[in-house]
This record gives sequence, C-alpha cells and structure tokens, in this order.
Amino acid sequence: MSSTTLTNKNTAIQTDFLPLEGTDYVEFYVGNAKQAAHYYMSAFGFQALAYAGPETGIKDKASYAVRQHKLTFVLTTPLRSGNEIADHIYKHGDGVKSLSLRVNDAAKAWEETTHRGAKSYMEPVRLKDNDGEVVMSGIHTYGDTIHLFIERKNYKGAFLPGYRAWNNPYYKPADTGLLYVDHCVGNVNWNQMNPWVKFYEEVMGFRNILSFDDKDISTEYSALMSKVMSNGNGFVKFPINEPAEGKKKSQVEEYLEFYNGEGCQHVAMATNDIVHTVTELRNRGVEFLRVPNTYYDDLLDRVGHIDEDLEPLKELGILVDRDDEGYLLQLFSKPVEDRPTLFFEIIQRKGAKSFGKGNFKALFEAIEREQAERGNL
Repeated sequence: MSSTTLTNKNTAIQTDFLPLEGTDYVEFYVGNAKQAAHYYMSAFGFQALAYAGPETGIKDKASYAVRQHKLTFVLTTPLRSGNEIADHIYKHGDGVKSLSLRVNDAAKAWEETTHRGAKSYMEPVRLKDNDGEVVMSGIHTYGDTIHLFIERKNYKGAFLPGYRAWNNPYYKPADTGLLYVDHCVGNVNWNQMNPWVKFYEEVMGFRNILSFDDKDISTEYSALMSKVMSNGNGFVKFPINEPAEGKKKSQVEEYLEFYNGEGCQHVAMATNDIVHTVTELRNRGVEFLRVPNTYYDDLLDRVGHIDEDLEPLKELGILVDRDDEGYLLQLFSKPVEDRPTLFFEIIQRKGAKSFGKGNFKALFEAIEREQAERGNL
C-alpha cells in the first residue's frame, strides 16, 4: 500500500457543495478488536469482511471490518500504549471514533469543509494497492469524533488498501436483517447544541429538519434538547443532544460524565422487519430497554392503524409513533459497554421521516429506571 497527499485546485462551489452518498462505515476504538468483532458478529449478525494489522503491514494497530448488507463497522485496537488510539480508549472507553461518509471527491470535500472553518484531521491522501485506489480525508467534529470522507469509486478490493479479505470458514452467523445506518446521535455539553448546529449548517451544508426542546423531551426528573441535522439528499442525519435543567441527572449528563466528554451516543440501524430483527438480537443476548405494558393499552388510539400485530410488539417492547408521512417502529438497546455510554437503536420506517417524538417520555422514563439501578439518576 502507498499513500500520497493530494491537492485539488477545483474550488468551484456547487449548489450542494458537499454531496454525500451515505455512511461508508462507523469505526469504533476498542480495547480488544478481535473480541469486539466477534461480539458484533455473534450478537448482531455481522459477517467477517476485512482485516488490517501487522500481517498486512500495519504495525501500530489491528482493525477488523464487519458488514451486514450496507452496514459496515470497523473495530480498531492499538497494539501498544502511548498513542492516539490508546489515549482515546483510556479517556472514553470503547466508543465511536469516526463517522465516515462516502463521497465522489474526497479532496474537494476536505477543501470545501476546511475552507468553511472545519479543523482538519487528515489532508487528502490517496491509498493504493493491487485492487485500485481510495482517497480519504477528514475533519474534526464534536469531542474527539471525526468525519472521514471516503472516495472509493476506483477501488474493487475487500474494504480499503492496507486490509486483506477476512473470511472465517468456521463461523458464519446468519444476519439479523440490519440494513444500513439510519442516523447517528451525538451528545454535546451544556449550551453547545446550537454551536454544533451552526457547524453542520455552515461547514457541511446540512439543514436543521427537526427540533425538540425540554418540553418535548422531559420526564418528572430530567430533560434534554435535540436538533436533527440532515444533508441535502437526506442520506445522512445527525441528531445533536444537549442536557437541559431537571430535578435529577439526565441521560446526556450521565453519558458526558462516563464518556468523559462529547461523543456519539448511539447508532440507529434500519431494518425492514423489526419483529424479526429484535427477536434474533434478543435470542443472541442483546438486551433492550422495556416500557411498561400500559404503553400498549391505547397505542392504536394514539397512532392509528398499523400493519403489525400488536402482541409481538408488546412482547418485544417495540415502540410505535406516527407523523404526517407514516409511522415508525423503534427499540433501543441497553448500553453495550460497561460504561453507560454507547447503545444502539433498531428502527423500521413505514413512511415516517421523524424520530419518535411520541415515544420520548416512555423511552426516557425507561432510561431513568436503568440510571437509578446504576445509582446515576
């Protein structure tokens, strides 16, 4: 593999100056990537895709890429202490480092965003091997999280240069119906939501498509505020949460305390059959939040007709909400780390473009019950 720093002289601004093709992959910095990859394969149904490490010429880290349909996770661990990856894990625990976005021109994406004020993480670099080339660049966003821009139109390899195809012939777990990243939620500090909204608007050309204040997202004890940012074609959505005043500690405050700063709180993964997906995940040991059974007593009165039978939804604890364009079904896992930080959302959209506002109170009360058990409410 070789790398070359690139410079793109074309600075012409298009109507959408940062056209995104979707989420390319989500990279997690973890304490033991080999074991983490096995967890996501066994529990969530990902398949082995590619590996990079000492055997492929990468001497300072090991990375395992796993994939399910259009959903790709990369688990990366340092091989020694005293480096950025090791320091990230020591500070935050296992968590999301990169929300990597697919683009047609990674050099231009970097130029457009840094010109508008983004702090550069990686100048455009061309990575080559026998399967072609990938161009990568990157910028910083909230906390220690980054966005990488991935241009892979001239690459036909397993994943990226520096990786080799990884195939475990003895272990091929069945997939669970997870399809792609629906959205990724960031938690930021007090009074930092609007500055980051401005960042996504001005630096990346996103727009604020939904806003929720502390009246929308509150319980007896805690509250938070959230704004949903979307790129021009709607392929990439980043809700941004910040704490709001309440009687007790909110879930965002708990996250910020245990993550030791701002970061990605959860990744929402889409499915076309949430009953099947959640059943499979639960059978493989993934734990989910539960709302009281009384939530279902007037569900159909609140959301109207749905195609699904009510009993399986009640048995699995799946939530339902409706907007002007349809309805959605969603469920949230418990934290998947020992620190109460990262978790996952499973979501099925039946026309709805929203994020489950009608479920906020029941959901956050369920989160508070978990916080109380941990002694963190």
